[in-house]
Amino acid sequence: MISLKQIRAARGLLGWTQKDLAERCGFSTGAINRIEKGASDPKSSSLRLIQAVFEKEGIVFIDDDNFEGVKLRKFPY
Repeated sequence: MISLKQIRAARGLLGWTQKDLAERCGFSTGAINRIEKGASDPKSSSLRLIQAVFEKEGIVFIDDDNFEGVKLRKFPY
């Protein structure tokens, strides 16, 4: 499952605001803000949707024993 830090990092790579992500996911900006702050406990389905939206834009999520992060795939992909 993606982490809150990965969500913020992915938005940064794409140059998206919380509003941009919220619109693409069909969430309110407040919901994205609460998720990123850790002020809410998002459903796993919400996190999967956020991840899918980012992956459609070329974001790759990395999560192994020693590293957690994101990177942007080179176009075309």
